[in-house]
Amino acid sequence: MNKIKTSEPKPLWKIRCTLGEGTLWVGEHNSIYFVDIKKKKICSFNIKNKKKKIFEVNKEIGFIAHIKDHIFILGLQGELRIQNLKSKKILKSIKIEPNLKLNRINDGKTDPAGNLWFGTMDNLERKIEKGSLYKLDKNFKLIKVDKNYRITNGPAFIDQYNFYHTDSPKKTIYKIKINKNNKIVSKKIFKKLSTEEGSPDGMTLDKNKNLWVAHFHGACISVFNKKAKLIHRIQFPAKNITNCAFGGKNTKELYVSTATKGMSKADLRKFRYSGFFFSVKTNAKGVLQKKFILSNEEKRSLL
Repeated sequence: MNKIKTSEPKPLWKIRCTLGEGTLWVGEHNSIYFVDIKKKKICSFNIKNKKKKIFEVNKEIGFIAHIKDHIFILGLQGELRIQNLKSKKILKSIKIEPNLKLNRINDGKTDPAGNLWFGTMDNLERKIEKGSLYKLDKNFKLIKVDKNYRITNGPAFIDQYNFYHTDSPKKTIYKIKINKNNKIVSKKIFKKLSTEEGSPDGMTLDKNKNLWVAHFHGACISVFNKKAKLIHRIQFPAKNITNCAFGGKNTKELYVSTATKGMSKADLRKFRYSGFFFSVKTNAKGVLQKKFILSNEEKRSLL
């Protein structure tokens, strides 16, 4: 297997995100999308014409997933919302954890079958395990798959039944296997980061099933092979690396979100590019996120 090579991180957008997240490549738009959770914004950057767009929402937003055209599913505080970002028309809203008013949705991704997975967390980031991991299928059936998380992050899918998922304050990446009934049959610690390395945040996979992990408070992205061995590391001039996704030409470009949240003035002086959105050229081919697939019945009623 070829050794991984990467370029120096290049600031693609000198935006100052409080809490950048949710990186998503949408090939038909030639655009990389990301969110700023705390500023309630969805951002898109067209890599062909360099056009930048910002869409504002009325709640904190953890992620977006693409359905078709300009229709996305948004992971908001207490709600999943299907919305046309161009027309701003809201097509559907699904309430999430209405009994946990201080929780919000954090990270989310689709699996290889087009199901949506997302996690929740205590928005005040108290030391309580109120976060859960959910799956939303094509018929909008919501399934709670796992619970007792402090801050959910990831997930990254090996296949439909095997994936990585993170509890950031515990500095732990889990490798989870589920069965056809969405029950966990195996949950093992894949990797635990040291205090100096920061906390594992968003993740993605390349075609060789290597796991690319963003380090919050760690100023880097680490690449681990299937055996959890560190095989590559990318250093950043930003302290809080939050999420990453492959895209661009031949899916060999890595797009990376960062955050200024919780940084001191000294930190901001040292890591001057914190909050910026980056691209990194790689020789690794990435795995792209699927669209969220709706059943024919839901398509007819919604779209």
